[in-house]
Amino acid sequence: MYHADIHEIIDNFDLLGDWDQRYQYLVELGEALPEMNAVYKTADNQVLECMSLVHVVAQTDAVHPEHLYYSGDCDTAIIKGVVALLIGLFSGKTASEIAALDIDHLFQELRLEENLSPNRHVGVYAIVNKMKAQAANTPIN
Repeated sequence: MYHADIHEIIDNFDLLGDWDQRYQYLVELGEALPEMNAVYKTADNQVLECMSLVHVVAQTDAVHPEHLYYSGDCDTAIIKGVVALLIGLFSGKTASEIAALDIDHLFQELRLEENLSPNRHVGVYAIVNKMKAQAANTPIN
């Protein structure tokens, strides 16, 4: 899984131009997302506010326990792509770095709000909130 910063993600999307290309890129990110271990597909890791079935989980790195790594899954292609994008953005960072991420800026630059339905937009923010809450509550080993 790649690790990206907000500026890198925005730059990648800017290269794509129209929403159809961006949509396809998100779908491809979702297809490339490593399979989530079924043991983590629990009620605690489910994003209940999402219309799609979404699970995300944060785990500490064995070598650098202050750094978190995420895995996730979704049953719809476009949202799975958003999950993959967020996993790439959040993974490898500390809880404080994750808390400081300006996701509003990212989504504004990617124009997600204007291209996703209002219900999906609410769900995407629910995924972000779940991931940030997991970061804040994951004990450092």
